[in-house]
Amino acid sequence: MKIRDFGLEIFFGRYEFSAPYLLAQSDCESLSIRELLALEPGSQEGFLDTWLGYSENDGAPALREAVSGLYAQCGPENVLLHVGAQEAIFGALNVLVEPGEHVICQFPTYQSLYEVARAAGCGLSLWPLHQGGDGWYCDLDELERLITPRTRLLVLNTPNNPTGYALSADERQRICALARRHGLRILADEVYRGLEAPDAVPPAFCDSYERAFSVGVLSKAYGLPGLRVGWIASQERDAIGALSRYKNYLSICCPTPSEALARIALKHGPAILARNREIIARNRRIAADFFARYEHVFRHNPPQAGPIAFHGLRPDFVARFGSALAFCEHLAQSAGVLLLPGNVYDMDEPYVRMGYGRADFADNLAVLDNWLQQNS
Repeated sequence: MKIRDFGLEIFFGRYEFSAPYLLAQSDCESLSIRELLALEPGSQEGFLDTWLGYSENDGAPALREAVSGLYAQCGPENVLLHVGAQEAIFGALNVLVEPGEHVICQFPTYQSLYEVARAAGCGLSLWPLHQGGDGWYCDLDELERLITPRTRLLVLNTPNNPTGYALSADERQRICALARRHGLRILADEVYRGLEAPDAVPPAFCDSYERAFSVGVLSKAYGLPGLRVGWIASQERDAIGALSRYKNYLSICCPTPSEALARIALKHGPAILARNREIIARNRRIAADFFARYEHVFRHNPPQAGPIAFHGLRPDFVARFGSALAFCEHLAQSAGVLLLPGNVYDMDEPYVRMGYGRADFADNLAVLDNWLQQNS
């Protein structure tokens, strides 16, 4: 398989570990191993005794049991563990559709959700989110017009990376009905699920639709990307088996230390998620004040859910640099502040992604504030 360069990861990798003021992160505030073990008194000795041999291909049974607790219609046998969400996406887009079949993918979104399908020989249509006066929105009639006789899979990402848009309950129900009517599978990237308001966390797509596949991970909502533990869940047991067999060509199994720590993280998941929601809420308030003072630079698009937002750049401002990409490169090199340009999402319009999930957000935003006072 030949695949196009991953523009987002290449740009991010260029500056993530050199720019001191990160404002583009897509994950939430992380924990150290010591802090994670402290959530479970007495767990340190057990962790130190973790066997460093191979784990089961499908994932440690106790961890699959813990993951299945996040779902209503999927037991442990309906869950396949992966090394991160990226592996789950790669496997799903190579197993759930055949070359020549048609895939529809929500857009903008994480590049692998559509690029892997294209590289696997599938026809591809992008279903765009639109920018309106009240923020981002989707057009379900537009989605239905994209369906062809060869369409087999609809790829969704909600809450969305990079816009922070979250499908409403009504939109989710209508999408499931549309997929059922046309015989489509759904692949739903739900890595930010759990960051909605506690009384508004929607059912996972794999619980709402019998042919849906939900991707989850500990990297984003839980803020634990160093564990590299993700999963895919579905009511389609046979397809989970096919994905498991395909995984033999990928990681084979997850690292056993990561599985041990992941069980602790999920056991204390509600507390971790509550902490991260508080950080996001605090940072949203700080950001609202910031954007009110820089309306001549940005179009403020606060996220509906999750830790990231996609803010527009005003034409007069971005014209000084030529593009969002050039602005973000200049900002990183001159001020050490990292924002992510919309160009890496294949967006022609000038947008920048901002992350709200980190504890140092206010300090890093203050550096951007000082730079803008002198340069806007």
